Amino acid sequence: MNFYFNILNLLTVWPVMAQFQQGVPDEKEKTTALKDLLSRIDLDELMKKDEPPLEFPDTLEGFEYSFNEKGQLRHVKTGEPFVFNYREDLHRWNQKRYEALGEIITNHVYGLLENECHLKKVTLPVDATENEPKSFIFMSEDALTNPDKLLVLIHGNGVVRAGQWARRLIINEDLDSGTQIPYIKKAAEEGYGVIVLNPNENYIEVEKTKDQVQLSSDSSDEPAEKRERKDKIQKETKKRRDFYEKYRNPQKEKETVQMYIRDNGSPEEHTIYVWDHFISQSAAENVFFVAHSYGGLAFLELNCCNWVSSSEPLDTAVESMLPDCPRVSAGTERHELTSWKSFPSIFKFFSEAMEAKNSSVKPAPTRRSNRIKYEEL
Repeated sequence: MNFYFNILNLLTVWPVMAQFQQGVPDEKEKTTALKDLLSRIDLDELMKKDEPPLEFPDTLEGFEYSFNEKGQLRHVKTGEPFVFNYREDLHRWNQKRYEALGEIITNHVYGLLENECHLKKVTLPVDATENEPKSFIFMSEDALTNPDKLLVLIHGNGVVRAGQWARRLIINEDLDSGTQIPYIKKAAEEGYGVIVLNPNENYIEVEKTKDQVQLSSDSSDEPAEKRERKDKIQKETKKRRDFYEKYRNPQKEKETVQMYIRDNGSPEEHTIYVWDHFISQSAAENVFFVAHSYGGLAFLELNCCNWVSSSEPLDTAVESMLPDCPRVSAGTERHELTSWKSFPSIFKFFSEAMEAKNSSVKPAPTRRSNRIKYEEL
């Protein structure tokens, strides 16, 4: 088997201070002046600046957006691109709205992988019980049986999930530049089996129960007297914090606990798990990897070429001081666009690697063959 790699809204109150008499005021005068200033703050006025409820639609239709024939996200009434600053001076609310839309985009892409790319969803772990946390990957029907070629796609870290390169590109540019769909379709046309990894799906998040919250606060082994004093201080601190939080962040988010997915609790664990249970079990003689950003770290030791952000034209050699695999320009200075801009060159690289193998010609230099040993640095 051969392997190839490719703020919080800040409300500032400017009170008008009374002039102190000449001379340095004592502590009592300072305290009196401070109390006077605080008494002038109109809390009702501050409350008018509270953000709206963090309640958002759960469908694209609810957001009044849809993807047009070019794969661009547009408002159904105005035809305008997505607007982040939907409400001025409410950055946190706007960010939550963006994240809510992002979750809808994730599910939309999942649907495209199944319905448009004809991939099947496979649950992880393969022996998961009914009640334990689960993840999943996507595979073509011939992913494990194709005797010739297998393409494995791995996204980077962050909020992206299976089938995505960059959420920002999907929302602000189009589906082609932000998703792995062009790779999947091209692979199908050229006879590849396909496996799409999901390395950021590492846990599920559930709301803490009252018992869990109480347990976390009562789990100390400190003496009772010391714990009581500590609890009293914490209660006073919490009371003050909650008072101000009411105005800074009126919608306190729920306390949650993360339940990690067995053998898939990190991107590295996930990649190893998919390798052991799927990739290594495939019938393909040649396995190709396309990994964006952090997704490539697990495979740097294999035969590879790294398309990096650069002002140089596409495929121009780029020097690196690191013991990395050969680097060439992706034809863009935007990191999130590198996988899309280098798309045609990557499949050309795959074809040339296959031809070199079949003709017994020495393949292009790889990290393993031309790297500088760490002990030599």
